[in-house]
Amino acid sequence: MNKIKIAIVVSEFNRSVTFQMLHNAKCQAQRFNADIRYVCYVPGSFDMPLILDELLKKRDVEAAVTLGAVIKGETGHDQIVAENVARLTANLSLKYGKPIALGITGPNMTIEQARDRIRLVPVHAVNAAVNMAIRIKKLKKVRGSKGKSIIID
Repeated sequence: MNKIKIAIVVSEFNRSVTFQMLHNAKCQAQRFNADIRYVCYVPGSFDMPLILDELLKKRDVEAAVTLGAVIKGETGHDQIVAENVARLTANLSLKYGKPIALGITGPNMTIEQARDRIRLVPVHAVNAAVNMAIRIKKLKKVRGSKGKSIIID
C-alpha cells in the first residue's frame, strides 16, 4: 500500500511542549512510513479547525494530526477551548471523510502533566491517523459482503 499522506497542525501556544510533540510526531510518521505533506502552525489549539478545513480539501491529504497542550489556568477557559476544538475537529472529519487524530492534551492539565505527555500523545495520534486512513481505504475497496462478515483491521 502507498504511503499515507498526512498533515500536522501544531499550536504555537505552549510551544515548549507542542514543538517537542511535533518532533515526536515527525519521528513516528517516519517510522510508520507516512508522508507528511504539510506542517501548519496556528496561534493556539482553538485556531485549528479553520486550517484543518482548508487542509482536508486537498487531494494530497488523507489524514490529519492535531498537536496542542491546553493548560489549566485560573478560569474555565481551558475547558471551553478543548471541548470546542474536539467537537469541531470531529465535525470536520465527518464532513470530509478523512480521519483527524486528536493529539491535544488537556483540559484541566498542569504544565508538568503536559510535559509528561510530550512523547506518547503524538505517537498515538500519528498511529491513529495513519491506521484510520488505511482502514478507510480498505473499506472503500470492499464491494459487498454477500452475507459474510468482513473485518477491516
